[in-house]
Amino acid sequence: MRDARQTVESQASAFELVLTGDSTAVAAARDRIMDFLEEQGVGDEEAIDILVALQEAFANAVLHGCQNDPSKIIRCSVDVDGEAVTIVIKDPGEGFDTSAATDVSDDGINLTNHGRGIFLMRGLMDEVSYSHGGSEIRLKKLRRAGQ
Repeated sequence: MRDARQTVESQASAFELVLTGDSTAVAAARDRIMDFLEEQGVGDEEAIDILVALQEAFANAVLHGCQNDPSKIIRCSVDVDGEAVTIVIKDPGEGFDTSAATDVSDDGINLTNHGRGIFLMRGLMDEVSYSHGGSEIRLKKLRRAGQ
């Protein structure tokens, strides 16, 4: 087991990027991340889920965390290893009540005026978690065997 763990760790790749807090920066950042994931051998099916969740997370950071202000900064890190793709996005905003943003009925209907993107991200990713009062999101997608 020790040898397998060392192999996974040696195959890990990561990078970080910083973008301005306005919508004009999102497409280039998103595309760079998706290119990186392709370089790391992430499969098409996982990449589509990640693309949609990433777009939602960036949109929330720009609109809610930065109020579309280019003088504010969004930080993003991407880690890829043999088990998962993990993306962390941090904005300078005050955050939000993460428990109230996704109230849904038993049949999955969104009961709030906001939070549809959060609900979508949770459906596409294997793990979605928040820290720093909601101003940092961690998206995790488990990789399929052989990727």
